[in-house]
Amino acid sequence: MHILVTGANGQLGQCLADQLIAQGITHTLLSRQDADINDTVVLEKIVADKGITAIINAAAYTAVDKAESEHELAKRINEDGPAALAKLCSRFDIPLLHVSTDYVFDGNKKTPYLETDQTNPAGVYGQTKLHGELAVQRHCPKHIILRTAWVFSEYGNNFLKTMLRLAKERDTLGVVADQVGCPTYAGDIANALISIAKQLHEVEQNKSEAQARYGVYHYSGNEAVSWYGFATAIFEEAHKQGVLKSIPTVNAIETEAYPTPAMRPAYSVLSAEKIGQDYGVSASNWRAACKKLNACLV
Repeated sequence: MHILVTGANGQLGQCLADQLIAQGITHTLLSRQDADINDTVVLEKIVADKGITAIINAAAYTAVDKAESEHELAKRINEDGPAALAKLCSRFDIPLLHVSTDYVFDGNKKTPYLETDQTNPAGVYGQTKLHGELAVQRHCPKHIILRTAWVFSEYGNNFLKTMLRLAKERDTLGVVADQVGCPTYAGDIANALISIAKQLHEVEQNKSEAQARYGVYHYSGNEAVSWYGFATAIFEEAHKQGVLKSIPTVNAIETEAYPTPAMRPAYSVLSAEKIGQDYGVSASNWRAACKKLNACLV
């Protein structure tokens, strides 16, 4: 097995690298500086020369607000890129594991979103990610589309790191309390993707394609919470571990008090039941991840 990871410099890409190294899995990492995911000539040579058996696409344009004014750039990365990778995987008859988002939904539901629920993105970011999904489905029969949400890790910029920084700078914070979702540790997403890739590889090796379970899957945290609740949990754990000397006062605010160019889904809880049934993958324990990460993000 030889896995090619695109978007290697992102927080998920770096977590994938950590896990692939830890598990001793042969892999090739590609960042945006190494190769453009739309450059099929370069990518085709890499796949052929290295004997790639699966591609995990962690490359994405994730600047949700900037996407409203950078539609073409978001489209190139979130839609055209996955389409090019899907065509490439189809030509080489290998699986493509593509990471998507809760933003493909409008957030108007009140119960966890299932893979079969109607998509209806409210902004450019969600639209380009949905179009990327559709391109993958259209061009690559052997695909896994993994929708996730509220991603955090020890790498890059994310909510957990921002909250810890602000807690050391301010005594009082206002955090949105009327948006609900499931925080998801990027390290757990990486483990889920690698576990699926290994199982698909076993199916390919056994030439038993009837067992392969391709399609759309949801993967996120095991407990729904608001951003306010997430921030409170982060601070409590950080204080318990001595990372914060004191916990700032956290005021619950409504979305309208914190206007942004792009709309956020009010409810983006994803059901992880299907991925558990098909691949034995458990939902991300975000509280455990917070406990682990707080100590290393001092």
